Amino acid sequence: MWAHLGRCLAELPHLDRMIVADEPDRRIEVVGGETLAALAAEGGPALFMTGHIGNWELLPVAARRHGIDLHLVYRAANNAAVDRLIRRVRAPRVAGQIPKGTAGARRLLTVLSNGGMVGMLVDQKMNDGIAAPFFGRPAMTAPALAQLALRFRAPVIPVVCERLDGARFRVTVRPPLALPDSGDRAADVLALTTQCNALLEQWIRARPAQWLWPHRRWPD
Repeated sequence: MWAHLGRCLAELPHLDRMIVADEPDRRIEVVGGETLAALAAEGGPALFMTGHIGNWELLPVAARRHGIDLHLVYRAANNAAVDRLIRRVRAPRVAGQIPKGTAGARRLLTVLSNGGMVGMLVDQKMNDGIAAPFFGRPAMTAPALAQLALRFRAPVIPVVCERLDGARFRVTVRPPLALPDSGDRAADVLALTTQCNALLEQWIRARPAQWLWPHRRWPD
């Protein structure tokens, strides 16, 4: 995991040059580009879900290649200097960077209200989140993506950015998830969050060494 993280950090300044569409041997393959093209044509709002798997920084690069400029929700790095560096390097590839927190939440609502598209990493522990099944055990999970999707009836697009070998990647874009509509908002939020966790499980099982998770995800 640490070796893979080191590669991702080293690649960060070079991502734009790694996805040149007219190169026959380009390093980044996009599967499901038709979903991105359709979203670009229809417009937003829309929510893209992924996790800290492979090189997740490729999500906005692949989206822009298909005509979509993403706003990204991010958690600031603990080291302020590292955080500034990552935000500066990422800035040219995104429509905006939305920090977690109260001010960021207000900005996120504005972006979605205006038809924007947002990328969110949903595999982080949130102590005051909701308990959703994850690898067979309840795990406290952030409900924000599900809450926003149901509030705006915005499609949720699952994306995984896996490393194949060396500096070659596959970005797989899946069709939008079915949004539950039972009339019970809490139950619908849990159902959609559970769908997202099930997808994360699949991706992590396929590439366990590519999942960045150095923290305790389950309380027991």
